[in-house]
Amino acid sequence: MKLYEKLADEITEAVRRGVFAAGERIPSVRQASQQHGVSIKTVLHAYALLESRGIVETRPQSGYFVREAALAALRPETRRGNGTPAPPVAPVAAEVDVSRLVLSTLRSIRAHDAVPFGSPYPDPSLFPWRRINQYANAIARRQASWNLIDDLPPGNPELIRQIARRYTENGMLVDPGEIVITLGATEAINLSLQAVARPGDTVAVESPTYYAMLHAIERLGMRAIEVATHPVDGIDLDALAQVIARQKIAACMVMPNFQNPLGFQMPDTRKRQLVELLAVHQIPVIENDVYQELYFGETRPSTLKSFDTQGLVLHCASFSKSLTASYRIGWALPGRFRAQVEKLKFLNTLTTPSVPQVAVADYLRQDGYDRHLRHVRKVYRQQASIMSAMVRRFFPAGTRISAPQGGYVLWVELPERIDSMKLYQAALARSITVGPGMMFSTRNHYGHFIRLNYSYPWTTQSEAALKTLGELVTQMA
Repeated sequence: MKLYEKLADEITEAVRRGVFAAGERIPSVRQASQQHGVSIKTVLHAYALLESRGIVETRPQSGYFVREAALAALRPETRRGNGTPAPPVAPVAAEVDVSRLVLSTLRSIRAHDAVPFGSPYPDPSLFPWRRINQYANAIARRQASWNLIDDLPPGNPELIRQIARRYTENGMLVDPGEIVITLGATEAINLSLQAVARPGDTVAVESPTYYAMLHAIERLGMRAIEVATHPVDGIDLDALAQVIARQKIAACMVMPNFQNPLGFQMPDTRKRQLVELLAVHQIPVIENDVYQELYFGETRPSTLKSFDTQGLVLHCASFSKSLTASYRIGWALPGRFRAQVEKLKFLNTLTTPSVPQVAVADYLRQDGYDRHLRHVRKVYRQQASIMSAMVRRFFPAGTRISAPQGGYVLWVELPERIDSMKLYQAALARSITVGPGMMFSTRNHYGHFIRLNYSYPWTTQSEAALKTLGELVTQMA
């Protein structure tokens, strides 16, 4: 199949699945060229083929639009009868108890008017929350009450379509019928884990790993087994294979893109190998991809989901890190476990509020999400460089730092004699917060590590705070 035929088929499938609605403009020739990595000539050939098929039509000086007749012809094939997609034809396990430490740390951060190096949240001043609130207020005035059906799983149809469209425009064709809207990525992760494992089961995680993953395991009464993770390549596949050979693993939980706290972007070859390794053993993998839009490179990274051929990847994401944290809009693409995740969503929280869903959908459809993201990425990239340089300048010899490829956190290894919890207390007394490394493991492996947040504006106050932090480390060393 020629490139232009492949592109035409992908767009036809997107129309069939409802990603592009009747009368809606599809990406411009230039946009499609950039999104799919093909020449403008290839796109023109593809669009001409779509015209000849009756899928799209050209409107002078406006672009290419989905024809009404095309949608009517294609839509009957979009779903099965029930609206769900057809299913696609050593370390030691430990009890998890990190929630008290994390809760105590987060309360301390919130209770002090401190420099927020320890915050897990991005700087909200970068988000277009006023604009989204305007959409929400307009929706509330327009519709005084909502029918409960609008809130029920899988979620608002227009928001689902906008999410599917965004994946498609970034080169990953997804079925809108697979998407389940959740209360942030945290609920998506919890529902996904609940769908694939039971209390007492063992779940493989990266080491270090984001504590929200450990929370999910702890909440469901499961055990975690930590697998060594490289700061550039991601989870050690050989070590994971040995764990699988030695004991029964119910699921694997990873963050392949801009992992918190290491910040790496797992190479595509290793993402493919990870998916293939787990597929051989029929082990589901929960992919936490909340930082997917916060890349520092030229293109959005691939996902484990894009290499999945058996429906074993449960992909979880949200808008909380890139658009608005207050609305808590997340989603799951659970593969073969979609029906179970939807059922669990209904049993656990029943609904997701409609107004936030519709407001975010309106923003995605009408406002400059990509322009907003370009600005956020530029700010984070610059501030990551500044903080890295300042740590090298102010911290003592023996300090090592990560090289984040996206996201907004820096992982810092201090000299081994440093106790990061004592540093946390000493820093808090000076109105400075840090994330102690013990939160990122079940086995106290990272007692001399800290995580720093660089999303907030770099000011003379933050520079002075980092200098003070370096002085504290030097004194302790």
